[in-house]
Amino acid sequence: MKLFLDANILVAVLNKEYPVFSYAARIVSLADNKKYTLLTSPICLAIAFYFAEKKCGTQMAKNKIEILVSKLSITPVGKNEVLAALQNKKVNDFEDGLEYYAAANCKCDAIITEDINDFYFSSTPIYSSAAFLEKLMR
Repeated sequence: MKLFLDANILVAVLNKEYPVFSYAARIVSLADNKKYTLLTSPICLAIAFYFAEKKCGTQMAKNKIEILVSKLSITPVGKNEVLAALQNKKVNDFEDGLEYYAAANCKCDAIITEDINDFYFSSTPIYSSAAFLEKLMR
């Protein structure tokens, strides 16, 4: 199963932001299970780096991103994703559109985000980290 992790999941893990950290860290730990492939985009990594750098400084943020990236696959974000996000009239937030099309073009089975309402236009299932873990337990 391919899971796309939105920036807020990465930020919660890197900055240990509770209560989301407990769930988001468990999601990231799925990378150790061969049944799951975790993906994110360079844009999500840039957003996560920005918030990690504010909290713990440049070098520590770089170290954290490097460890995180060792567990994740990175989606391409190029002209196709940009044009798709711009052309979809349902997409109001360009960045969310880029993330959605990065996930869709990599054939992700779900998008994990704490801002599920941001992806109201998605045909891919959207879960909060807690909701996805609850689904796994069933």
